[in-house]
Amino acid sequence: MSRNKCGNRKKATSGTIIIFILCLIVAYIMIIPFFWMVSASFKAKTEIFTKPIQWIPKVFRRVNYETVFNEIPFPVYFLNTAKVTICVTVLQLITCSMAAFAFAKLNFPGRDKIFLGYLATMMVPWHAIMIPQFMVIQKFGLYDNHLSLILTGAFSAFGVFIMRQNMLSIPDSLNEAAKIDGCGPFGIYTKIALPLSKTGLATLTALTFTNVWNDYMGPMIYLDTDTKKTIQLGLATFKREFDTNYGAIMAGTVISLIPVVIVYALAQKYIVEGVAFTGVKG
Repeated sequence: MSRNKCGNRKKATSGTIIIFILCLIVAYIMIIPFFWMVSASFKAKTEIFTKPIQWIPKVFRRVNYETVFNEIPFPVYFLNTAKVTICVTVLQLITCSMAAFAFAKLNFPGRDKIFLGYLATMMVPWHAIMIPQFMVIQKFGLYDNHLSLILTGAFSAFGVFIMRQNMLSIPDSLNEAAKIDGCGPFGIYTKIALPLSKTGLATLTALTFTNVWNDYMGPMIYLDTDTKKTIQLGLATFKREFDTNYGAIMAGTVISLIPVVIVYALAQKYIVEGVAFTGVKG
C-alpha cells in the first residue's frame, strides 16, 4: 500500500511539474509581445527593428509619448472612452444582476423559457443587427452621441448568464429567512444576493470594461465628430497619419492598455472563480 501511495504521489508531482512548465511557456509567449511593445514605445524608429532585438533601450526616449499628446487630442479620446466605458459597466452591473436575480431566485410563469430565449440572442451575430440598430439610433436622434454607445451596451445576455450562475450558488434558505423577517424581493436582492455575488460582479466588471474600452466597431458606426471619438478611433487615425512612426504608435497603444491592465490586476483573483460558477448549477 505504501509503495502504491508513493507511486501515486510521484505521478501527481510529475503531472504538476509538467503543467507548471506548460503554463510558464504559454505565459512567456503571451508576455513577450507586450514587453516588446513597451520597449518599442521608448525607442527611436531606427532602433525598433534592429537585430538582435534590444529588449531594454539604451536611452529611454519620451518623445514618442510627447508626439501622441501633441499631435492628436489624445486626452479627449481617453476621457471619452473612460466616460462610455464606466457608464456601460455600471449599467450592466445593475441590469445584469437584477435580471439574474429574477431568473435565479424568483418564480414566475415561463421563467426558464424566457431565460433560454434571452440566451438565444447570444447566437445572433452582431453584424446581423448592426444596420437595424443603427437605424433605430438614428431615428431617436442619438447619432454622433455617446448615449448611442451607452444605451446599446447597457444590457448583456452573457452578463446575465454569468450573474445567474453565480446567484444559483446562494442557498435558498437565506432567501426564505429574509422573507420571514419581512424582506421583499428588492430587499433580498440588495441585502443578500448582491453581497454574496462579489465574484460574479468582479468578473462582469473586468470583462465588460475590457470589451467596451477596446471596442472599435461601435464608435466607428455611431460617432462622427472628432472631439467625441474614443481612444480606439483616435489610435486608428493616428496610425493613418503616422504609419511609419512605430515608436509613437506603440506609445499610444501602451497608454490605451493601462486602464485594462489595472482593472484585470484588481479583479484577476475573481475572474477564474466567476467563470467557474457558470458550470456549478443551471
